[in-house]
Amino acid sequence: MDEDRKSQALATWQQLLGRSEVRMTAQEQYEELLRLAEQYLKQGFIDRDERKHLVTEATKRYARTVEGVGGGT
Repeated sequence: MDEDRKSQALATWQQLLGRSEVRMTAQEQYEELLRLAEQYLKQGFIDRDERKHLVTEATKRYARTVEGVGGGT
């Protein structure tokens, strides 16, 4: 596997995770992060453990975002 392609893929994923996208709801962002994690696994960029880590990070971010909306922030 090409480590450069893996690094680029993970950088793209991290950018999406850290971005408050104006044109994307929290749910859309979460779904896109999960889609990318699955795509990266299928393409061989990451293994199942790395995919699990990405899904966990996306889920944590989504939960914080949803809690923030409900909490009036």
